[in-house]
Amino acid sequence: MKYCARCGSEYQDGVNACADCPGNPLLVSAEEMRSRGLPLPHELDTRIFVRAGSAEDPFTAEVYAQLLQDANIPVLVRAGRSGVVDKLTTGNVLPWWEIHVPADQQVRAATLIEQERLRELATNDEAAAAAEAEERETESPAAEAKERETESPATPPPAY
Repeated sequence: MKYCARCGSEYQDGVNACADCPGNPLLVSAEEMRSRGLPLPHELDTRIFVRAGSAEDPFTAEVYAQLLQDANIPVLVRAGRSGVVDKLTTGNVLPWWEIHVPADQQVRAATLIEQERLRELATNDEAAAAAEAEERETESPAAEAKERETESPATPPPAY
């Protein structure tokens, strides 16, 4: 039998791709499922998931989840705030998302998340610097013209 590593569906040996998952991932053997730490459909899932990181928005959480899935690390994303009462009980008014992975893969997952976070910060800094440079380039002619107008007005002052 073959299995989908993403959803756990079981297929006959003649089938090569999962019909249920987006992108139709290739199916793997039972040995491959065990090597990835994934339970087979008829087995009880006894994995313990622990927090490997957090994200401030759902898009970043999705990027982290995809990164971990690409590294064959099972991942669960959970919203850190679920209702209006949380503002009163936790003191945190902004939502966050927690990234959970199996306990035996926590260190590897946390390292990958931190590397991605640093890469994202570097990209943001580069984008901010490029935006500032572009803004200076587009504002320079207008700013120079405005300075010339204030230094030497086009019309002479009225004579009294």
